Amino acid sequence: MTVEDEIARIAALANPHRYRIIAILAEESLHVSELARRLGMSRALLYMHLQRLEAAGYVTGHLELSDRGTALKFFEVVPFHLTIDVAGIVAAVASAPAASAPAASAPAASAPAQSDTESSH
Repeated sequence: MTVEDEIARIAALANPHRYRIIAILAEESLHVSELARRLGMSRALLYMHLQRLEAAGYVTGHLELSDRGTALKFFEVVPFHLTIDVAGIVAAVASAPAASAPAASAPAASAPAQSDTESSH
């Protein structure tokens, strides 16, 4: 896992709505409409949060057919354990290619250009 992947995985949890989503889904698998109702959130906003959590591997979604024949997307929590410590950060940075480290660049100092008319006076 790259440094960027690890940071994205941590950042996916850094939101109170996503914490609430995980807490609710930890109790039971729910379809999006029911989860949106329980959270008091629009389905569009909920989908954005669910996509972030799913991309990071915290939740997974699957389609099920209702009794009426409509497809419902259900989500559930994927069991995980997250540990952040100094040794892990050092190892992640050490394994990263040098190109992924931010370059330290000093601001370029430039003198104002003189026009030909200024230098001839």
